[in-house]
Amino acid sequence: VGEGSVVALLGANGAGKTTTLRVISGLLRPTRGSVEFDGKRIDGSAPDRLVRAGIVQVPEGRQIFADLTVRENLLLGGYARHQIGPTRAEQSRVFDYFPRLGERLRQRAGTLSGGEQQMLAIGRALMARPRLLLLDEPSLGLAPLLVKEIFRVISEIRAAGTTVLLVEQNAHMALGIADHAYVLETGRVILGDRSTALRQREEVRRAYLGH
Repeated sequence: VGEGSVVALLGANGAGKTTTLRVISGLLRPTRGSVEFDGKRIDGSAPDRLVRAGIVQVPEGRQIFADLTVRENLLLGGYARHQIGPTRAEQSRVFDYFPRLGERLRQRAGTLSGGEQQMLAIGRALMARPRLLLLDEPSLGLAPLLVKEIFRVISEIRAAGTTVLLVEQNAHMALGIADHAYVLETGRVILGDRSTALRQREEVRRAYLGH
């Protein structure tokens, strides 16, 4: 994954996409192979150590704290990496990406819409100032307009210098935003190329783009 880029992982259910993210973030140990970050092996490292190193995951299903307010959820994201807590600048950056969160700071997270909860999950991760942001199915269950908004923000996050590894069921959107993409099948990479090139591959068009 090149620094400052968006890389997409495509594949059918059970191909190993989410497992790949969990191995990178330290939630699972690899049975073989290794994971390197900044030239150092990180497989087997504890998740909290990897967060402090700048690897932050937004899991599938959002997994926000429903009984806490929007503000409390965001603050927890900042504390995950910084023992002294997040700064106002980090909060302001999240509100620049997602103005709706700034309007709902005192609202319980569980009462937000699905799209707003996804914004909160991404915003909480950004509070930790990630160098590598792992996104697992960010468009899942969202209306088309909200999907476009989420992907617009992903583009802005990349433009600000954060590297993104994206697992996404919506191949049209994923290939439209990614610099590079890989196709997984039963845990193996079977295709990998620039996204523009993959979009022209007949097998990719048939399997993922509906052509």
